[in-house]
Amino acid sequence: MRLSIALLVLLYLLGTTHLRAAPQQKDDAPAKKDEPPVQPIPYSHKKHLALKLQCQQCHPNPEPGDKMSFPTVSKCMACHATIAKEKAPIRKLAELAKSETSIPWVRVYVLPGWVYWNHRSHLEAEMTCEMCHGQVADMDMMARATEVTTMAGCIACHRKNNASTGCKYCHSDK
Repeated sequence: MRLSIALLVLLYLLGTTHLRAAPQQKDDAPAKKDEPPVQPIPYSHKKHLALKLQCQQCHPNPEPGDKMSFPTVSKCMACHATIAKEKAPIRKLAELAKSETSIPWVRVYVLPGWVYWNHRSHLEAEMTCEMCHGQVADMDMMARATEVTTMAGCIACHRKNNASTGCKYCHSDK
């Protein structure tokens, strides 16, 4: 038993060392905690959520449910074809729509490739977006507010919510 635990700790440490040493692609580079990344279109969650929009309206959860998707240009333009259309960011958005180019959003939360994650299973367990992403409704610019993408962050949350902390739940192909 002690050997198994020591082996798991060693594998974890080797994995995190590899993560720090490996360069990440620009579009997958996570923001540092509390430091919002520069987005291609300035977007205020605070302003939009004050209009009573729900997270899932702009971030649908398509099959297989592992990721919430980013807002599409057409989703944004559904409102912005008439609202604030004279503002520079909306004009840029309209140009992207006209050229049928997607918005190159910068990810704020990124998990290592060997971690299995499924948003849908967490939503079905009645987890709220705020539990992992912080008080998004108070953010003018989205920034990492929690350590949810770290092993320690996941385990702490699983323990707090009486969910399994077994390796196979996060480190297997489901």
